[in-house]
Amino acid sequence: MSELNDVYDFTIIGAGPAGLAAAQYAARSNLKTLVIDMSMPGGQVINIFKFENYPGLWPAVSGTDYVKNAREQAESFGARIIQAIITSVDKVKDDFILHFRNGEVKTKALCLATGAEHRKLGIEGEKKFEGRGVSYCATCDGPFFRNKKIIVVGGGDSACDEANYLSTLSDDVTLIHRKGQFRAQKAVANRVLNNPKIKCVFNTTVQEIKGDMKVTSIVIKNTVTGELSEIPADGVFIFVGMIPRTSLFETLPVDEAGYIKTDENMHTLIPGLFAAGDVRAKSFRQVVTACADGAIAANEALHYIQNLRHEEYK
Repeated sequence: MSELNDVYDFTIIGAGPAGLAAAQYAARSNLKTLVIDMSMPGGQVINIFKFENYPGLWPAVSGTDYVKNAREQAESFGARIIQAIITSVDKVKDDFILHFRNGEVKTKALCLATGAEHRKLGIEGEKKFEGRGVSYCATCDGPFFRNKKIIVVGGGDSACDEANYLSTLSDDVTLIHRKGQFRAQKAVANRVLNNPKIKCVFNTTVQEIKGDMKVTSIVIKNTVTGELSEIPADGVFIFVGMIPRTSLFETLPVDEAGYIKTDENMHTLIPGLFAAGDVRAKSFRQVVTACADGAIAANEALHYIQNLRHEEYK
């Protein structure tokens, strides 16, 4: 593709909210900007059925529609967006060199907006039945379980949001959480607790997923009494946290959960390398904070490049 074997001012790895916001701000600042999407376009936001908590975005839209608009907006300002797999990254003097199987890209500044991927339970049957009853995306796979027995595992915003969505497809949704109360935002949790189609089971973990050609039941354990029981299930949707995608820069300092450490202006320890969005260590991960990270990273990249070129800010 023509975008490879080219030179850019600012390259962003990841086309989720943080990456697309960075692309928009960088391109509007007249930086030659490239976005490289290495996995699912749009990141985790595309799984949101009803995206309602972004200031000014009302009435609510689907996450897919939001990403489509954000991508078109960034491209309208001149950002180029491609899908490709980066095999490695080097820094030679003032240039970052991104290597692909069929070419390379040189860039003066680089932003990691690679996001995070779903954490697995690591229990028997989880891997075996992935795609045959086990899923990590309700909007992707939920329609296959219309009017079926659906289990949701987790207690955060994602688990509660997805349980609510799945309740539009089935009257038999059970949400299982290992703690005694949800850790989701109160408004999100209350929506689940007040939903008559959702049964909430607390202080419980899933021990095993069972079936033959597809999921038929799960084994659960009450963490207070230690009692084991088996309940029928057709679909198991798992939302128990995320793992940051940091494999391209494994030597960067991270926090105890593996998220990349930056300063408040998105700078990593490597000059010209920024991190934004869900891959970055911070206290609150939402689309609005990801977009803020991306905008700040782009602005800092602009100043970094101007300093390299000995230009005055205008």
